[in-house]
Amino acid sequence: MTTHLTVTSAEQVTPEVRRLWFRSDDLSAFAESRFTDRYVKLVFPRPGVDYPTLDMRELRRSIPAEDLPVVRTYTALFPDVAAGTLAIDFVVHGDEGVAGPWAAAAQPGDTLLVNGPGGAYRPDADADWHLLVGDESAMPALTAALADLAERAPDAVVRVVLLVEGPDSEPALELPPGAELTVVHRSSGGSIVEAVRALEWLPGRVHAFVHGEAEETMHGLRPYLKERGLARDQLSISGYWRRGRSEDGFREWKRDLAASEEDPAS
Repeated sequence: MTTHLTVTSAEQVTPEVRRLWFRSDDLSAFAESRFTDRYVKLVFPRPGVDYPTLDMRELRRSIPAEDLPVVRTYTALFPDVAAGTLAIDFVVHGDEGVAGPWAAAAQPGDTLLVNGPGGAYRPDADADWHLLVGDESAMPALTAALADLAERAPDAVVRVVLLVEGPDSEPALELPPGAELTVVHRSSGGSIVEAVRALEWLPGRVHAFVHGEAEETMHGLRPYLKERGLARDQLSISGYWRRGRSEDGFREWKRDLAASEEDPAS
């Protein structure tokens, strides 16, 4: 479903993360959304291009690829269907990218077009313990997962490993009583892979959510979690971004990775 959002306010979650609050006349698409990794596709029209529609499927059939709007994927936080409000956290790196600079400059009254939501993960309240791992890009989904556990399973045992730039970049996460947080600092050479491997592996059935930079998650953490014997239904893992690549280039990388894993000769 395509939804128009209007910026109502902004707050700085960390030096690198800006949270924008939005209002919409219609958030009905979120009414049945229970996933804590719920995401939306943000649509950024290219300057000077007149679009007959902003339905991406229609546009792909009718205009040149270079004129298509830029689409970026972000987690939607705290959707309130009755109030028509939600928030989106943007990692901002100066003038780098499309969505980050837009978010850095956004003011109340600015509008944004989104498609969605989608999603696939929600913490299993019956799991013996939970492993939540990510960097700034995964922080919104981790925030939502922690809030969900606090509501549905307040006694849940949770281990959170978060990679951020440095001490000033640590967010104020609200942790359930049974949660322990390990923060790794990128600026001092900290490794999220080493931090996860150093965790005490608790007994019982774990439900894990592991997302962030693709090299670290898919090539660094996934082999270790496979060694630990996690079944497919125990693990949500993927790269949210790839160092040195735009989202468009990252999609190509993910397609290549999937194809290589399906090819037994590779």
